[in-house]
This record gives sequence, structure tokens and C-alpha cells, in this order.
Amino acid sequence: MFTHRKLDDLNDFFLKSTERTDGIVYFYRICGYNDSIRKFLLRYYQEAARSGVVIEGRIPNPDERNLDYYEEVMGLAFRLDREWIALGLSKWLPRVKEGSRRLVAEALCDTLEGMRNEGKNENMLKNAYIKFMCWLYYRFERVVNRLGDTQVPKILYEGAGSYYEVKMLHILSGSGCDVAMLLCQGEEAYRKADVSMTCSNRLELPGMEAFPEGFGIKWLRKEIEEAGKREQICGTPPTLQVRTNTWIEGKGLSDFLKPVSLRGGDAGFYYNCFMRMTGVEDKLTYQSDLYRFWTELSGSGRKIVLVEEEITPPANEEISMVRRKPCDSIDRLVLELSGNIVFAGNMELQKLLRSAFMDTIQEEGTGENLNRLTGRAVCLLCWLKRYQEQLFGGWEPSRIACFIYLGGCRNDNEAMFLRFLRRLPVDVLILAPDLNRKCCLQSKWLYELSYETSMDVRRFPRQNAGVHMPTAAYHAERELDTLLYQDTGMYRDEQYQKAVSLTLQSIYEEISILWNAELKYRPGFDVTDSTVTMPVIFAKVSGVKEGPLKEYWGEVDKLLSPEAILVQGGPCLRPEEPNPIRPYVIHFLKKGKLLRDKIREHPAYAYGVLREEMQEHILDKLQLLLDQRTIRGTYENGTEYTILATVLNLSKNMVRILQRFDFTKRNPKLVYIHTSDTLIPLEDSILAAFLNLIGFDIVFFIPTGYQCVENYYSRKVMEEYRIGNYMYDMGIPGFDNASINARRSWRDKVFKRGDRRWD
Repeated sequence: MFTHRKLDDLNDFFLKSTERTDGIVYFYRICGYNDSIRKFLLRYYQEAARSGVVIEGRIPNPDERNLDYYEEVMGLAFRLDREWIALGLSKWLPRVKEGSRRLVAEALCDTLEGMRNEGKNENMLKNAYIKFMCWLYYRFERVVNRLGDTQVPKILYEGAGSYYEVKMLHILSGSGCDVAMLLCQGEEAYRKADVSMTCSNRLELPGMEAFPEGFGIKWLRKEIEEAGKREQICGTPPTLQVRTNTWIEGKGLSDFLKPVSLRGGDAGFYYNCFMRMTGVEDKLTYQSDLYRFWTELSGSGRKIVLVEEEITPPANEEISMVRRKPCDSIDRLVLELSGNIVFAGNMELQKLLRSAFMDTIQEEGTGENLNRLTGRAVCLLCWLKRYQEQLFGGWEPSRIACFIYLGGCRNDNEAMFLRFLRRLPVDVLILAPDLNRKCCLQSKWLYELSYETSMDVRRFPRQNAGVHMPTAAYHAERELDTLLYQDTGMYRDEQYQKAVSLTLQSIYEEISILWNAELKYRPGFDVTDSTVTMPVIFAKVSGVKEGPLKEYWGEVDKLLSPEAILVQGGPCLRPEEPNPIRPYVIHFLKKGKLLRDKIREHPAYAYGVLREEMQEHILDKLQLLLDQRTIRGTYENGTEYTILATVLNLSKNMVRILQRFDFTKRNPKLVYIHTSDTLIPLEDSILAAFLNLIGFDIVFFIPTGYQCVENYYSRKVMEEYRIGNYMYDMGIPGFDNASINARRSWRDKVFKRGDRRWD
């Protein structure tokens, strides 16, 4: 009989029989978890699957067919006698070696005798004997046949541990098998099965805790499968592993400056930091603290990447360099894309990068559309290639790079990239001093330091000359400014940088009421996520009310406020007129997207004098006009280039109007009078649609009611009001001198060409 021995080390389970004292086997029950147990069970599972038996859930009882076959071969006789049991095993297990059968017979007989001593009667012992014999034949013959081999057979059991299962495992252990019982639900059932607690030893290790939810053989199998996929992708696993934030003291910037040699002593790990600092502790010292931090960090010789405001999205050239093929699963996607990660100078680092990439994409891919995940994975690879040399050039395990992001993550792709860096020998520091701008990064590994004071910092102070030291009075003024203009309905000048227009549906009489009202007082005005919704008027007034014509023209005159541009008699623009940017617009569009850098860098681009947010507003609305395909023929016959040439050629006067346009105050106006039977030109229709998106109030007065306005629009974009009978060939009266001087025609004000015409 083999005897149980207590372990000195978990690796004793894997000693060969020739390396053990004669007759030593191990039978342990495992009721808790730590990382050492996880690693042990992964290896033990593979050993049991290769040269033993893995039991998941329970050992199935013999069914009718099993029992019938046993009765046919063995009959129903039973004697608790060693020779009789050994003879029965030779008949029942003829393929098993004689020496192995003898070991099983001894262990089986001892177990049955122990059960008799516990009070089991002859009939119960007979039933138990038949059950054990069936289990030996149908479940454990493979193990029995390996008894006495150099490699000790392994049995891994996961379940509750019923009475007969424990006795069966005791028989196998006594025959020469190692047994590990995984009791994930606790050992209550086992205690009832092994009252004397002598069949097995309980594993006790430092730091044991409850099993993770879902842990068991299925979990082990899945991890082994994933490890196989990882090895297919990365080759042999990297020798180094990450330990994040295990060493920090919560001192913020000081933690990042701690030398690597003082972070931890285990050579098998690299110790990095993953931290976000939200808000500022002291406005008066924040920027000088950052400058001192930068100076000390730069002097340490560490690799540093600093990003301010946003991680610039990959350019088309970067994306085109990522090799990829269509994939039908996340595993295929990871395998296909990971080949783009090459670091020939250091294979260990390449393994780390590929392993981190695989883990990140599989984590991000939970519930994610595969096409969208592919795009995000390509974006990650582009950023890795962009920063790879800056972070890892000349890398050694003793060196930890530093990635600093001032402003915080703006989207999911940026957050994914930082979670990817967290898995590498890189310290990641996110600085989000402005509490009004939320960082979207979420991670269980992220260490948070939060302060209640907000501060707008757009540039990291890397040079002392660039450090601005605000006074206490300055901060007091900014705080008062926040109190006055934060969720109060009051707005400071040019407080918001982004806006979208919302065309109002109203009755005709409301136009004159809303016309002079500031945008913030109109129905539908809103500010969400720092974007203003501007309620604007875009209307066509058809026909003429009954009564004297002077009343009709009087209603027009009411709309000619100082902010209004008057267009009468048209057309405003003609294709033959000079346009300095028209020859170049074919280079400003690619796959339906504006090439903003090319536009802004071109010598003919006239809007560079505008404030930055207004330039972005113009280009945003130009892109929206193209995307909506409001103008017929967009992306069909080259109309998109006419749109670009028209919108990018506003006059100096129009540039000035846009420069002073505030999204929360009174917006610019356009009044367009068209009394003839001709169509309004394409260029005029483009401008009207664009100005509606920009935030203009626009009213067309069309006495004829003809569809001269809508002809070039692919859908309804304005509200139409029929106020009376249609009239034709109407002349346009002159307005008073003050009106004339204050409100030149569209052509005069916008393009400064042509003579005013007063029919």
C-alpha cells in the first residue's frame, strides 16, 4: 500500500516515482485560492489530462447496461477476501498488468474493511464493491494501467465529494495515484464523507482566499486554450509580467519619479504605475509643480512621451501601413493583426507587446461588433507604431518609460490605447485638471487622485519661460466667472466653441417676433456637453397679403435689422465671376472627407484670420452640408466641388460677420427678395443652405410662389408660409436712406461687386 505524505512544496506533486521515497503519494483537497494554486492547477490539469483522469462535477453512477455487463462477466457473488478480490480483478481487468491489479486489490480490500468497521452491512459492502468495480472498468482503467510507472498517474477531481467518490479516490490513491480534489463550493459534503478526515490532507498556503466566481476545471481548460492561442501568436510567453500600482504610496507625481530599482525586488516582474489626477490641489502652485516634475523626470534619462489635449487620430498613411485581411472571429483578428508588431532588436519586448495587444483586443472585444473592433485595433497599432521608438528605443527590463496625457481621454480608442500601455513597462499618467472636461477612461487597475478645484491647463509647462503663474485675484475672478456662467442662463462672450442649428417650425406671425430675439431666449435653445443648439429661422414666404403693397414691404423692412444682409433682384453669385480657390478644391476632398490640414495650409484659404473655433465651425458645417447631400448632385456629378468653391470664398465682410458671431447671442440675418420668374442660382442655394447650418436666420420673400428656391435642394430644408395670392412682375421699392446705407445688398456686402438695383 502507498502512504500519504504532506507536501513540502506544491512542485512535489510533479516528482517522478524514482525521485520519491518508496510508497509516497499525495492526496490533497484544495478549498482556497491564490496565484500559486492557480499556476499549480493549470499544470496539474495538463498532467492529469495526459496521463490520468479529470473528473468534472461527479463520477457518474453505473447505469443498467454497466451493471448487466458486470453480472454477465462476474456474477453477483461477493466475499471480502483479498485473494478472492484479486482473482476477480484479474477476470474483470484482464488488460491491466498483474502488479497493478495486486495494488488495486490491496487498496480495495482495505477500503471495504474500513467501511465494515464504520458499520456497513454485507449487502452494502457488496453494492459498494460492484460500484467500485464498474468505476474501475469504465472510468479508471487507463489510470490503473499506469500504476508503477515513472510518471505517477494524476487524478484531478472537481465536485462536492460524496461518500462513495471519496472512497473511490482513496482506493486509487492507495494504489499509487496522486489525487487533487478541487472543492470550490467548500468541504461541507466532504466532511460527511470522510468523518475521520484521514483520507486526504487540506492544502494550506499563505494568502489563500475564496475562489473567483466561475472558477473550476472549465475555467482552467479555457485558460489553457487561451495560453495555446497566445503562444501561437506571441511564441513562447514573455518571461516578465506586469505589476501595476502595487508599490505606490499615493503621492501623485512623486510616485512616478521613484526609481525602478526601489519599486520591487522580484526580477520576474516590471513595476509600473497607472494613475489619473483629476482637478488640482492648489491653483497657485500647480503649473510650477508640473514644471519641477518635468525637469526631474527629464533628468532621470527615462523615455518620455507627452500628449496634450488629444492623441491625434491616425492619418490615412499610417492606416494603410497596417497589414490586415478580413477575419470572422476575434481570435483570427488578433492572430492576423499581431504580425504588424515587430521589434526585431528585442524579442522579449516583442513578446510583451504582442501579448499585451492580444489581451487588450480580447478584453475590448466583449460584445463588440467585429468590424468596429477591427477599426479600433488598427487605430491602436497605428499609435503603437507612432510612439514605439519614443517609448522603447534601446529598451532594457530595468527601464520604465513614461506616457503623460494632459487633458484626459476623449473617446473609447484613446482609453483603449492607455489600457494597452498599462500592460507594458510604461508608467501612464493622466492629468485632468479641468473638471468640466471628463476623462472617459475606466479601468480596475487605475489609481485615482481627485481634487475639488478645477483649472484650465492646455499646455504642459516644459520650459520655465512658458510657465504662467496666475495670481490669487486672477483665480478669484475665474471662480466668480464660473459661478455666474455655469448653469445660470447667463453666458459670457464666446463661451462655447461648438454649435448646431435647429430650424424652427412656427407660424408666419412668429417670424417678426423671434427675429430680433437673442438665440438663448428662443424655444429649443440648449447647451449639452459644451455644444450650443441654436434655434434658427429658415423660411420661404410665398404670395402677398391682400391690401396695400406698402404693408407687404413694410413687413420686409421690419426684418432689415443691423445684423441683416439684404439680397434683392439677384443673382448674388455667378459661375463666371473670379474665385481664387476654385482651381484647388479638387485637392481638398478625399473619400467624402475634408482634408482640413490641406485646406488651412493653402495660400488661397482666406479664413486663417478668424478665431480658431470659428474656423472649425465653418469646416464642420461644410462637412455636414456634404454629408447630408442637401444639394442635388453631391457626389454624383461634381457638385461637391462647387459647394467647396462657394463656401470657401466668402468675402472679407462676411468673414468679419462670422468673427463676431456669438452662438448664444443675436445671430446674423439674410433677407432674400426674388420677384422674377427665374430660378435662384445654384451658388445662391448652396450659400443659403450653408448659412442655415452656420446659424443664420434666413427668409426668402417669393411673391410668385414659384419653386425657385427649392430647385437645387434634395429634401425639404425650410418652412414655407403662403400668406396670400401670388403676384408677378413686382418691382422692389427703395428703402429709406438709413436702411440703404446700413444694409448694402448681398453682392455689395459679401462680394463687394456690382451695383445695387432698386426696381
